[in-house]
This record gives sequence, structure tokens and C-alpha cells, in this order.
Amino acid sequence: MVILKDLPAEELFLPGHRHCSGCGASMAARMALKASGKEVVVTNATGCLEVASTIYPYSSWMVPWVHTAFENAAATASGIEAAFKAMARRGGRSRVPPIISFAGDGGTFDIGMQSLSGALERGHHMLYICYDNEAYMNTGIQRSGSTPHGAATTTSHAGTKLPGKPEWKKDLIGISISHGIEYAATASVAYWNDYMTKVKKALEVKGPSVIHVLAPCPRGWRHEPADTVKIARLATQTLYFPIYEFERGAYRLNVKVPNPLPVEDFLRTQGRFSHLFKPEFSSEIQKIQDWVNANWARILNLCGETKT
Repeated sequence: MVILKDLPAEELFLPGHRHCSGCGASMAARMALKASGKEVVVTNATGCLEVASTIYPYSSWMVPWVHTAFENAAATASGIEAAFKAMARRGGRSRVPPIISFAGDGGTFDIGMQSLSGALERGHHMLYICYDNEAYMNTGIQRSGSTPHGAATTTSHAGTKLPGKPEWKKDLIGISISHGIEYAATASVAYWNDYMTKVKKALEVKGPSVIHVLAPCPRGWRHEPADTVKIARLATQTLYFPIYEFERGAYRLNVKVPNPLPVEDFLRTQGRFSHLFKPEFSSEIQKIQDWVNANWARILNLCGETKT
């Protein structure tokens, strides 16, 4: 477990960037680099994290950093790892440095799924971090494969007939584990110690690892910037976003919730769900609660937990 006093004082993701106040993505990047150390090499898909942290001629990244297209952050990380291995064979650098690939949910669940799948299948030594703000926030708050059922976005409108996005969120960790990797985990910016410990652990794994970190977006979720961490924590305390890990074939529940709150408490904090509280869509909240309950039972079963 990460001990606060052992963390470096040096910041590797600098302030002064153009991220919105309360941006969960920038929190996720700062915490990850605190845990990884300055030897890391970063690839970063197009998205909020890339655009707002590298407005020419400035950069918030104090480590080697490569901008990639939306779809190929994992492929670029694969190439970097292969290049370091080639240099080692030729008598250059003796080891491959830690490599982290950052991408949002649009660049992971959808556009980048192919290159991520390829990198995992080939077994490249890299950590892939998906900072999940549950929509394509950088390009106008369009729905993604990570956008939850019932959320209103610019491409999943809440009208008189449709209650926002009709589909349900993909299981990124399940998809990643199916490639035979040793380590995958969910995390949240609200649980910094758990997240940073997982970054350290993932970088020590041989081969690829994946962390799916919940990173609320005040603009897209329509909540107050000061409430980002509170809402991220509420996502876990309502069982909407369970925090667990898969390590060498075994699942482990990292944040137990003995007295879960109703998912309605999480939904009420965000404008993207405000339409669900109208009489015509009241049944949707129960549908979401049923999905949350079923998913939580599935996670408990995987982790060998009978109760939390």
C-alpha cells in the first residue's frame, strides 16, 4: 500500500494546464505519475487529457510524452517497448522503462479497442490506463461505449420518448482479462491510495496490465467542480462503480461497502440524469438499480465474497 509520506514531493504533471476546474482526468494523471516515478514514458491518445495539458508551446508533462491519435495509444506504447528492447539487444539501454498509455473512454471502449486488444494479445510490457469520464467530452459530450444507461449526451438525447442512452456500459475489465493478462483493476480518483497502489503494482507485472479509473467530468456530468471527488466516492458507495482487481487468476474486492446507498443518490448529483426524475421516466431508475445490483452480485461472486 502507498504511504503518503513516501511519495515524492516532485510533481511530474504540472499545474497551469487548461483542464476544467474539478477535472477527474487531470487528477488521474497526476496521481499515476506520483506513483510511477520520473523514469516513466507516457503515450497519450487524443482527448481531454492530451488537448488541455499540451497547448503549444506549453506542456504539463515532466516525463517523456508522445501524443497519439485517438485509436492507437496502445499501439504506440507497444512500439516504444519494442524499440527499447531492440536498443538493449544492441548494447544500449539495459532495461525497458515503465511505459504508461493514457486514453479516455472514447479512445478505449470504442475507437482504441482494436489497438488495445492487439497490445494485450501480444503481451507487451506496458500499463494501459483508461480515465473514464463516460463520454467523448473533448469533442462535445457525445455518448461512448462507457456512457451509462439513461445518461443524456449530445448524441443520446433525453426527450419525450427516449430516457437518454438506451444501451448499457461495456465491461472493460472483463474484456481485458479475456486476453490472458496477469493484472487488471478498477480504481477511482476518490480512493487515491488504492489507485496509486494499483499503478505501482501494475508496473511491476510482466507483460501488459490495465487500470480502469473513474474520472468524473463536471461539464459533461453537469455537477459542481468542487464535488468531483465526492461524486466519485458516491459512485462506489452506491455500488455503481465497484473497485476490485484481478491478479494472476484471482479476483479481490478492494473497497467493501457494508451499507450501500441507493443508486438514486448518485444519479441525483448530476444534471445528465435529471430527466430520469420526471414521472414519465421514473421506471428507468429502478432498471438502473437492478443492473447495479446484478453487477455487484457478479463482482462479489468473482471475488469470493458472500457479503461486504
